Amino acid sequence: MFGLSPSVFWIIAVIALCILEAATLGLTAIWFAIGALAAAVFAYTGAGWLLQVIVFLAVSAVSMLYTRPIVRDKLKVRNTPTNLDRIIGQTAIVTETIDNENGKGQIKINGLIWTARAENGEIIEKDEHVIVKAIQGVKAIVVPK
Repeated sequence: MFGLSPSVFWIIAVIALCILEAATLGLTAIWFAIGALAAAVFAYTGAGWLLQVIVFLAVSAVSMLYTRPIVRDKLKVRNTPTNLDRIIGQTAIVTETIDNENGKGQIKINGLIWTARAENGEIIEKDEHVIVKAIQGVKAIVVPK
């Protein structure tokens, strides 16, 4: 095929699929690389193209079905809460009067200063305590405590 010996073709496929897997990091091409490696072994022993393709498809499918769930669980990325997640529901202190109409307002929470807006549009004076209800972009949406 393509002027290459069948075993060279499959080895090139293995290399290309491994490069693709390394580039994507999505556990998508590795199963086909395993199938191509199995097909290369069959090609080296002199098996015909039809048998090589069947081996490629079968080994790829079996390796994907039986090992992907195990590998996915082992490589599962845990979501780490960020400041956004941690401050919702927390109490903060107003460091600059919150006035939505004039685009002003800041709060201090967990030692950090956040731009803040009132949930209902009311003016909240400096030094009052508020509860963070949500985050919209980089602004904390708050209500008086």
